[in-house]
Amino acid sequence: MNIIKRKHWQISENEVTPKELFEKRRNFIKLGAASIVSSGAIMELLAQENLPKITLDFIKDKNIDNLKLNTFEQITSHNNFYEFTTSQSGVKDIAHTLNTDNWSVTIDGLVENPMKVNLDDLVKMFTMEERIYRFRCVEGWSMVVPWNGFSLASLIKKVKPLSSAKYVRFETLVDPEVFPDQKRGKFGVIDYPYIEGLRMDEAVNDLSFLATGLYGDVMPKQNGAPIRLVVPWKYGFKSIKSIVKISFVDKEPLNTWQKENPREYGFFANVNPNVDHPRWSQKKERVLGSFFKQDTLMFNGYEKEVASLYSGMDLRKYI
Repeated sequence: MNIIKRKHWQISENEVTPKELFEKRRNFIKLGAASIVSSGAIMELLAQENLPKITLDFIKDKNIDNLKLNTFEQITSHNNFYEFTTSQSGVKDIAHTLNTDNWSVTIDGLVENPMKVNLDDLVKMFTMEERIYRFRCVEGWSMVVPWNGFSLASLIKKVKPLSSAKYVRFETLVDPEVFPDQKRGKFGVIDYPYIEGLRMDEAVNDLSFLATGLYGDVMPKQNGAPIRLVVPWKYGFKSIKSIVKISFVDKEPLNTWQKENPREYGFFANVNPNVDHPRWSQKKERVLGSFFKQDTLMFNGYEKEVASLYSGMDLRKYI
């Protein structure tokens, strides 16, 4: 039996599907008490809310901070995925070209147990969880997402990094037949493959997560199917999508946006309201679906869990 010790950041079941589904817009009341027993009524409500059926088995998260989840529609309709398009609202309409069947992930580098493994087999190796996290984009918008997947630390423990492994490097699929921008070659928006990286102590932090679904169903293609990284205290571009390779290395990887524009994007990319982007303030953010902006929290609200990782570092220098 797996016993999971709940963390400070984990979020209350009153925000988790299916109960959160009922409370979110009070549609549950509209059905009437007698209809509660009707699975047909529940399925009708699911359809009204445009939520997927729950197809995954996972340990539910708990909501100590009472975070309000964004809707499935909001989460899946506002996406940065440059391999497809720079249009945030347009990704969902063309992401169907991504074929996730028989997806495999290569894990190599400075590890005792390198492997190339089918994603279905990889997922079976670990305890599947729900993690409800804040997600903050460097562009100044944010949302709250109920991810499904497993901890990055559990994968790291499985492959047993050597002592010389100081960083973890992630790489996205390259397939010009799938991704329109990759087909443009040197005229693409960015240089491919998309690369990201974490320092080893960041990677083994309990918050670091490999997500294979959201809202209880498999990961939508526009959100980075079939497997993506989620690092909730960092800006969203660190949470690399459609991962095909994870490498353990001894030198700091050059991540894609740092390579494209080192003046604006650093390796760490920690959410920091005290350090503005060169072209805009980072002090506030707009939650998708909200009109007014709210204050941005240091480390996106996860300061207690991760601030010690950067003790003694000048966070204005190491952006």
